[in-house]
Amino acid sequence: MNSIRTQSLVLKRTNYGEADRIVQVITPEGKKSLMVKGARREKSKLASGVELLTFSDITVHEGRGELGVLTSARIVKFYGKILQDHDSLKFVYEALKLVARSSEHVDSPEFFMVLNSTLEALESGADLDLVRTWFYIRYARVLGDELNLATDADGHKLELGASYAYDIEDQVFRQSECGDVMADHIKLLRVMTHNDIKTVRKVSGTEPLLSVCLHLARIVAKL
Repeated sequence: MNSIRTQSLVLKRTNYGEADRIVQVITPEGKKSLMVKGARREKSKLASGVELLTFSDITVHEGRGELGVLTSARIVKFYGKILQDHDSLKFVYEALKLVARSSEHVDSPEFFMVLNSTLEALESGADLDLVRTWFYIRYARVLGDELNLATDADGHKLELGASYAYDIEDQVFRQSECGDVMADHIKLLRVMTHNDIKTVRKVSGTEPLLSVCLHLARIVAKL
């Protein structure tokens, strides 16, 4: 068996047998399914390292099958403050489910970065709607879905003075006098698409823009 060391965030846990657990984790190398022997015993040395909202350094023995065996887990950070806010926790559970589901089909290391950055931002008190918008945009991008923020339905560059409506069916912006997407929305969406959440948090004046941007982000993430 090969032994590897990596970092992990738990996506899902399932009880197995009398005292074991099978956990799905996301790592910088992609998603892994692991057997955690004795995890449900009171004195287990592994249990704390595979709790939800825990960022851990882990060692895994990998054999020929898909299920690895967790042999050590050291907590790097526990995102405990998120537990104190119902709305943030509800969103995090949604994010974990989305990554768990989508990583079955797209095994990208970027999922780990996006999810960990999301947890770090919420833990440090970032605006929930800002984090949600960023997460949905980056999540969709990992899956190959991305807003076209360069040109409109006619192939023309998006104009700073124009207003747009988003055509869900054709996935394009169309100029419309009744459109609610303006230049500042486009600028913020561009920043979110190409930058980490720490950079996005430094942008001023985002609060009035978030309602529209969050709506678009959910659409592109197919939610």
